[in-house]
Amino acid sequence: MQAPDTGDEWLSLTDAALPIGDAYDWVVRDDCGAVVLFSGTTRDHAEGRDGVTSLTYEAYAEEIDGTFAEIVGEIRRRWPTTGRVVMWHRVGTLGLGESSVVVAVSAPHRPGAFEAARFGIDALKASAPIWKHETWSDGADWGTGANAPVPPSSVGRTEQ
Repeated sequence: MQAPDTGDEWLSLTDAALPIGDAYDWVVRDDCGAVVLFSGTTRDHAEGRDGVTSLTYEAYAEEIDGTFAEIVGEIRRRWPTTGRVVMWHRVGTLGLGESSVVVAVSAPHRPGAFEAARFGIDALKASAPIWKHETWSDGADWGTGANAPVPPSSVGRTEQ
C-alpha cells in the first residue's frame, strides 16, 4: 500500500496485509499532539461460535471509496480540527490475529482524536458494504448481527 502524495486522507480497500506502523507514522503531523489508531483483528470466537479459525471478508468495492470519503467528511464536520485520517479494510481470508480494519486519526488534542477515531470505526462498521464469512470448528456461515448500511451522518451523535 502506497501513502498518498497529497491530502490528509489515506483510504483503501485491499487484499494485502495492513501495514499498521505505516498508518501510525503517516497520520503524525507537527500541529497534532494526539494520534489514535484502532486495529480490528480476527479472534477465535464470535457470538455463539467457538473455535473460529478464519474470517473471509467481501465488499461491494465500487461503493467503498465513496463511503469512506463520506465517513471522513463527517469526521471533519464533527471534529473540524482533525489532522490526518487513515481508513483501511482488508478483503479475502484472514487467519487469527490478522488485522482486518484500521482507522487512525490525528488531532491537536486527545479528546478529538479519540472521539473521531471511535466514530470512524463505528461509522465504517455501520455504513460500509463489507461482509464477513466466519469459519469455525463446527461449520461456516456469514457473520451474525449484520444490518443494512446506514448513512455515516446517522451514526452516533457525539459532537466536540
